[in-house]
Amino acid sequence: MPESPVRGNHLTRRRFLQALGGGAAAGIGVVGYTFLVEPHWLRVIRRPLPIRALPPSLEGKLLLQISDLHIGARVDSKYLVRVLQLASSLSPDIVVLTGDTADDASPRWHREAARILSHLPLAPIGTFAIMGNHDYGPGWRHPEMADDVTDLLTDAGATVLRNARADVQGLQVLGMDDFWTERFDGAGTMALLDPARPALVLCHNPDVCDLDIWADYQGWILSGHTHGGQCKPPFLPPPLLPVRNRRYTRGEFSLPGGRNLHISAGVGYLRKVRFNVRPDVVLFTLQAQSA
Repeated sequence: MPESPVRGNHLTRRRFLQALGGGAAAGIGVVGYTFLVEPHWLRVIRRPLPIRALPPSLEGKLLLQISDLHIGARVDSKYLVRVLQLASSLSPDIVVLTGDTADDASPRWHREAARILSHLPLAPIGTFAIMGNHDYGPGWRHPEMADDVTDLLTDAGATVLRNARADVQGLQVLGMDDFWTERFDGAGTMALLDPARPALVLCHNPDVCDLDIWADYQGWILSGHTHGGQCKPPFLPPPLLPVRNRRYTRGEFSLPGGRNLHISAGVGYLRKVRFNVRPDVVLFTLQAQSA
């Protein structure tokens, strides 16, 4: 028997309501995922890091990049401790922190920052850190706050590089102070480079890669700062990025002059929201670059 118009309409309404309910549930699920799951769903990225003329003693060693912890009121302290404990469990030989260790660098957060940083992995070859803009406090205009963050990191066992160079078993590690602050001296930092020896550069803001300061440097630059945009629609670039060069999102980029850039999406956040941009730490395996 043909279905009556009334029954047909009833089924249509029921299917519509089911679809509406399913859509609402999916929407709630996406919102919950975006605010409750992905901001703390850390991933460990593993990849090689080929370096020209790498000393044989460093071949196969593990270098861990941690960026943008943003210690303060916005990022859950328990989450940060778990991240640093996981970082230690990876047994890195070298650790580098590429800026924005603090989100609130005011004295009221110093005790909590010291507690969190007590879990910082102290790698056998060395643990190094640089400054980011948030380490300089509101408006990036408080160098005394960056000095306090430097002291906290030093007390935790890290070597802080502020427009300075460290020698690591024959590898030069150069660290720049933050680009948005008055203490940035990229040209002065690169003047410390011996171009005949292997090197690695740490620079919080990847926009520095577009400055005319690199001369003959051929090697890797490790950065953070962008958080990968925190939210990225599928197949589209992130709508919000704190950089001039909007190409610089996250991951690896080939640059002119034989340079390469890797941008970490970071650990923390400015707002507790991430979508399609999971937080990360990056575990590099050092390799001699083939000719």
